Amino acid sequence: MTFTIAPAPVTLTGRLVELRPLDPSHHDGLLDALTEGEIWKRAWYTSIPSPDGLSTEIERRLGLLASGEMIPFTAFDAAGRALGMTSFYDIAADVPRLHIGYTWNRPSAHGTGTNAESKLLLLRHAFDELGVFRVGLTTQWVNFQSRAAIERLGAKQDGVMRAISRYRNGALRDSVEYSIIEPEWPAVRANLEARLAARA
Repeated sequence: MTFTIAPAPVTLTGRLVELRPLDPSHHDGLLDALTEGEIWKRAWYTSIPSPDGLSTEIERRLGLLASGEMIPFTAFDAAGRALGMTSFYDIAADVPRLHIGYTWNRPSAHGTGTNAESKLLLLRHAFDELGVFRVGLTTQWVNFQSRAAIERLGAKQDGVMRAISRYRNGALRDSVEYSIIEPEWPAVRANLEARLAARA
């Protein structure tokens, strides 16, 4: 087994959001998204970069793109305003599988449907175009908002990885692993499409 087509940068367009391949030119828009509500301070348990670390994070993700380990995106709303970042990562052709993650969005985008549509675009591309069998989603035990959002997708919890790493402040981190496999995709897609149709 392998991918139907090789994962590569691509633009994914919906009604509320467009996911574009991450580019250094997105820096200023992402900086504006970051500084809205100082989210890197409030969400201490996430990988959201600080404003000073944004350029380094963009370079890191583009380096992982160059090595074939990540496909990073910038999310934009319908008005062209940068909302945040997301990615495909942990890409393995032998299953085939990948993860969706390293996602963050400006606070004013929360609850607007843009994240749900982003997930629909990514999942649709993964299952229908790339031909994956499994999509994984990992979040932190203490990130209750993220866990609830993943569970609303219809993803199943595979387990909790205790003390798997450390946060920036040195505290031990427990991660929660979820997945969606190909037989579950039609129901997950229908759920997401119904949620988004209710916003039309």
